[in-house]
Amino acid sequence: MFIPKRVIFEKSSLDYEIGQNIYSRFKENPNIEIINLSSNKVKQHIPGENLYDFYREGKNTLVVGVKKGFKFQSCKPSAHYQLPLVSGCIGQCEYCYLNTNLGDKPYIKVNVNVEDILNEAQKYINERLPETTIFEGSATSDPIPIEPYTNILKKSIEFFGKSNNGRFRFVTKFNDVDTLLDAKHNGNTEVRFTINTDRVISEYENRTAPINKRIEASVKVAKAGYKIGYIIAPVFLYEGFKEDYKKMLLDLNSKLPKDLEYPVTFEVISHRYTTRAKNIISEVFPETTLPMVDEERKYKHGQFGYGKFVYNKEALQDMKEFFTQQIEEIFSDKVILYII
Repeated sequence: MFIPKRVIFEKSSLDYEIGQNIYSRFKENPNIEIINLSSNKVKQHIPGENLYDFYREGKNTLVVGVKKGFKFQSCKPSAHYQLPLVSGCIGQCEYCYLNTNLGDKPYIKVNVNVEDILNEAQKYINERLPETTIFEGSATSDPIPIEPYTNILKKSIEFFGKSNNGRFRFVTKFNDVDTLLDAKHNGNTEVRFTINTDRVISEYENRTAPINKRIEASVKVAKAGYKIGYIIAPVFLYEGFKEDYKKMLLDLNSKLPKDLEYPVTFEVISHRYTTRAKNIISEVFPETTLPMVDEERKYKHGQFGYGKFVYNKEALQDMKEFFTQQIEEIFSDKVILYII
């Protein structure tokens, strides 16, 4: 559970129950700065003369706000729309694409007018009837670390639990799932966990839960009847990577219940980076050991107008064959969604 160094309340956020609950939880803590804004100019209240310092202060800041515009962003191919509950993440993963997308907003922000957001989601559901509409709750965030005192995911899970044509999904690298275990989800929510080897987590995924805690949390969620999935990402092709990833998969399988109601899904994504991301990462993490040598990668043009540096074709094919074989052999009831 995330305990912030400062909590910034945007204008009108205390008019909502979630805003009041957050305020009540932290107002008596002498180690937490409470800031009430008359406007919504957040960044000037977060210390840091440069990106390095501002990033670290931002990662210790919780912003409590109110969602204004209600046009939901597309979230293909994993879902139809983003559900804008939370933005940002407390983790400090050195490779994370949010370092680029939210480079000037490293803080985590919760939108407290969840009823308004869910009402808007219902409108999107109605527009697509009789088709099913899927919403992604973590496209630009990891909402789990603040869930114990926001309950924003639980509210959303139970909303979709009552829906005939709406479905919900989110992903996390954290283990604060206990408040979700009794939610009335009715099988309409899929919870995914990003997992990786001990080496990758310890070197690059700063301030996230260790792999054993993530697996432990995923087992709890599975036993609570949720659909569950695992995103193995980013995969780094270092010397001995196959042994490490196989060990991780075997450990996961040994702990998962064997009587799951739904197949376990797998998504496998190799490490890649853009030039812009590399530049920001180098500034925020000047001592990073991330493998970002352009000459050792293949440049691939992306669908959004910018290119990425990916592993070469032969290395990716070897990775695909490895994960396909291991997942097929180790897990019985599973679906491999993609390996890229």
